[in-house]
Amino acid sequence: MKVLVTGASGMVGRNLLAYFKDKGVDTFPTDLSGWDNSGDLLDRDFVFGKLGSLDFDAIIHMAAITEIKKTVEDPRLCFEVNCMGTANMLELAHRKKVTRILLTSSANVYGAPKKNPVTEDTPFDPRVPYDYSKVICENMAMSFFKTKGVPVALTRSWLLFGEYDQPSRATLRFIRACLKGEPLILFNGGKDTTSPSHAINFAKLALMILKDDRAVGKVFNFGGERPVTIRELAETVKSLTRSSSQLNLAPPRTALEAEPQISYPSLDRVKAELGYRHELTLEQGLQRTIDWVKQQG
Repeated sequence: MKVLVTGASGMVGRNLLAYFKDKGVDTFPTDLSGWDNSGDLLDRDFVFGKLGSLDFDAIIHMAAITEIKKTVEDPRLCFEVNCMGTANMLELAHRKKVTRILLTSSANVYGAPKKNPVTEDTPFDPRVPYDYSKVICENMAMSFFKTKGVPVALTRSWLLFGEYDQPSRATLRFIRACLKGEPLILFNGGKDTTSPSHAINFAKLALMILKDDRAVGKVFNFGGERPVTIRELAETVKSLTRSSSQLNLAPPRTALEAEPQISYPSLDRVKAELGYRHELTLEQGLQRTIDWVKQQG
């Protein structure tokens, strides 16, 4: 199998490439820069010329603007990159007659759910431009599936972490603070609840989706094996690093965050229909990430 991977420079992308290499899967990574096949997915000449000339069987499309603040400041850019980039990749999938195109959506489409665990049928409640862009992308994907027969599959992931993550994101921020013995700042007392999982777990799911025809035309919620509060996440990192860091229970950053956000997925569909099981536990994933941070100095 040969797979075109967009957004390959991101944290999830780089972990996915490593996992696929270990499994003997050939990949064509692409992003704005850094790869042999780098370019802008809004550039139709690049997409249908350069990428279209490559010999691949499937596509994993992860390229997007994901920084929430940036999408709020510039919604137009968010919709251009996330939505039109996705439209071009769907058209490329149609032209190349791929066996599968996996589009990565987000748990953000559900907003702050009123009921947990969140199933794939939970109503959407997007809040910011990024969330809305993912809703649009999902609808475009299903339109290509229903009208063009493009073998689409979708994932909606909760908190993914791992090597190459952004320093500002919670997991890496906690790890770095613990290794330095610095306080762990937990806004809203760390009461927010999510479902963290190492990106290798997602990579395993992605490969299963590419190989299993039962995934076509479906969406799969994805997250860790259990819900975890942000405080519990910080305490786990502290324990694994044997750190002396103190927990600093800070107030909410804004009035909108005063009510703790509790959101975690049901994994019933991905387990029942694809037979998915996690590659790494939360603790194993965190330890792997901690070891990587130490290697980076």
